[in-house]
Amino acid sequence: MCAHQPPCPPADSADHLAALILSAHPEQGWSLLCNGAIVFDDTGEILPDGRVVAVTRRPVLAV
Repeated sequence: MCAHQPPCPPADSADHLAALILSAHPEQGWSLLCNGAIVFDDTGEILPDGRVVAVTRRPVLAV
């Protein structure tokens, strides 16, 4: 998917979050990366092949 040089890391690589943002929607809490991955503000992801990466950030509890 990536057409620039150097190319972004593919969505199935360990450093896939280093890809450039093609479309950001902070009001909705997600961004589309150049490698086709959709990343959410809560750290969840949807990869181009449909796999879901679960949220990794723990919720902050109010005291």
